[in-house]
Amino acid sequence: MFLVLALAAFLWGAGHVFHLPKRLRLALLAVLFSTVILFNLTLPDGHALRVATGGSAAFWLILLGSAGLVWVYRIGLAKLKAQASAKDAPVSDTSPLFAEGELHRYTRHIVLRELGGPGQKKLKEARILVVGAGGLGSPALLYLAAAGVGTIGVIDDDEVDVGNLQRQVIHSDDAIDTAKVFSAEARMKAINPYLQVLPYKRRFTADIATDLIGDFDLVLDGTDNFDTRYLVNEVATAAGKPLISGALSQWEGQISVFDPAHGGPCYQCIFPSAPAPELAPSCAEAGVLGPLPGVVGSMMAVEAVKIITGAGAVLRGEMLIYDALWGETRKITLKKRDNCPCCGAQA
Repeated sequence: MFLVLALAAFLWGAGHVFHLPKRLRLALLAVLFSTVILFNLTLPDGHALRVATGGSAAFWLILLGSAGLVWVYRIGLAKLKAQASAKDAPVSDTSPLFAEGELHRYTRHIVLRELGGPGQKKLKEARILVVGAGGLGSPALLYLAAAGVGTIGVIDDDEVDVGNLQRQVIHSDDAIDTAKVFSAEARMKAINPYLQVLPYKRRFTADIATDLIGDFDLVLDGTDNFDTRYLVNEVATAAGKPLISGALSQWEGQISVFDPAHGGPCYQCIFPSAPAPELAPSCAEAGVLGPLPGVVGSMMAVEAVKIITGAGAVLRGEMLIYDALWGETRKITLKKRDNCPCCGAQA
């Protein structure tokens, strides 16, 4: 018995010295032990070879069975480690998706059970378009950039004015007379240099709307005129892209997610036509509390993060209304209209 074990050790060691492949060494051992088992099964009791190799096949069969179990266990363990490595790879610093050291800024996201590493990866791969870089667009853009959204498009044809600075916090005094999209780009890059910003200094019009929205995963509408709101809604609905819409009036703000592709209503279901100008004055005419756009715009960024990552419940088919003057919030249910010209059965 000890002679066989010594011979097995010699074969393995010699194979290692002469750099024989591991499979070949295992094959030599298999031939050796198979021969030993054959001797013990076929030779008569008392035969010299049988006595020299243990006298019984039982020991060798148990030995080979144990070795087989260990081998199967190691293979299974290796597969489990490979699966774990593949699952964790997207959130490791060695992943090409994230730059070296980038993940450290998102640690407060990664420890959130609802986001974690997979959620941060989704944010990094996401493409979000923000229409308007004003009161609502400012906080939304800042927080989307800080959250690690990989690609952010922003379209606005306006320049920064001193009257904007009371609420449009993405812009600064030294950016007056600068295009809002370029001012916003510089501020977002200062917060997070790892993102890609796509600035479009032009008005959001029908001739570019379809191609532009088609290049993004979802849209945030922070505009202050109904013509643009209806156009954004129409194109987003046709493209099957979720639309996060916010609105402001003096002390009150509202936010909803319009997503007919997933069973919710569209903007035109709730607002079939634009109100008369005197019933919906602009912020310039009626005024607006400075921090209010920050509250609603931040909520829009929250909804965007939830849609991208699949966390929680988004405001699809609901509208959240915030009254800053009295510190109250309320939520109302929104329904699709079958006769909606944009998303209804006849659309």
